[in-house]
Amino acid sequence: MYQFKSRVRFSEVDSHLNMTLPSIINYFQDCSTFHSDSIGQGIEVMMEQGYAWILSSWQIIIDRYPVLGEEIVISTWPYDFKGIYAYRNFTIQDKAGNYLVRANSIWFFYDLEAERPARIRLEDVERYGTGEERLDMEYAPRRIMVPEEYEEKEPVLVMKHHLDTNHHVNNAQYVEIVREFLPEHFQIGEMRVEYKKAAVLGDVMYPRISRITEGYVASLCDEEGKPHAVIWLAEKR
Repeated sequence: MYQFKSRVRFSEVDSHLNMTLPSIINYFQDCSTFHSDSIGQGIEVMMEQGYAWILSSWQIIIDRYPVLGEEIVISTWPYDFKGIYAYRNFTIQDKAGNYLVRANSIWFFYDLEAERPARIRLEDVERYGTGEERLDMEYAPRRIMVPEEYEEKEPVLVMKHHLDTNHHVNNAQYVEIVREFLPEHFQIGEMRVEYKKAAVLGDVMYPRISRITEGYVASLCDEEGKPHAVIWLAEKR
């Protein structure tokens, strides 16, 4: 397990002083990056070796939103490796150890030169270790069912500030884009994201928003209607 402590900043909260979901995702991304760096497999090292970890899906459950100024502990650990896939849990806890946020994620190992997924190397499994138990939570399937009926929203042009070190739209940015199309009163209690095809600089994404019993399903599609990402959002109860 890898952990680091932080305190919720003003730049990370919404108008109600609760940490935003994109800020939560950024904390998780930072935590996994720090973890990799701590075992000598940071981003620069991986790029020199010609490989990268690419996120395939998220499931994030909000037990309670961290609030402005709160001291928090962010943790992550991989619990399984299979073929090209790695499975990793994340948590955010308060000072007393109570869970504020719990998450599961699925990643795949990617060959940058061949531009395709690759089998995870034995040395990577050994570095990360597989002794950790998976987090106690209700695990949802990776694939998200997309309703046939949807409302089209204004297209979104991919710009420089959307990109990450792989020159793809950053994982949190897809969620940030979709948040703009949700009702102001809608508070997210659980989120799932299935990443389909990376969007890059200059791409135009066409949002499709569907109302479901739990909340919403949003697809960010290319001009042919094929999704870059599908996001499932349940309202907090």
